[in-house]
Amino acid sequence: MSRAETGRIGEDTCAWYYEKHGYTVLGRNVHARYGEIDVIAENDEFLCFVEVKTRRFGAAVSPAEAVDYKKQQKLVLTAQSYLQLHPIEKQPRFDVFEVLVGEDGRPKQVRFIADAFDAACIDGLYY
Repeated sequence: MSRAETGRIGEDTCAWYYEKHGYTVLGRNVHARYGEIDVIAENDEFLCFVEVKTRRFGAAVSPAEAVDYKKQQKLVLTAQSYLQLHPIEKQPRFDVFEVLVGEDGRPKQVRFIADAFDAACIDGLYY
């Protein structure tokens, strides 16, 4: 299974999870000035910018560990760029969604990390 196929499985699983929990998925692989947001979803209260990380079951490190400070900065800037084009009154939130897939390519474990990081904790982001 290619990386692209593995990533698609993770994003499909993420979108299904959010919809199952009452969110509306507004977009997938949404490109903005600074990068890409894997999934954008909303409910009555939040507009969620979701970074999906998918790894094979048994990986040495958790998928969320790949969402380091530099990746967080890029996601915040991308979300700010998106919000300039699509203003909304809801509270933005940054989530991380982990998917571990088995040898058969099926999701074996998911972990939803709501409010995984905050734009306020990213220093010096002004454009």
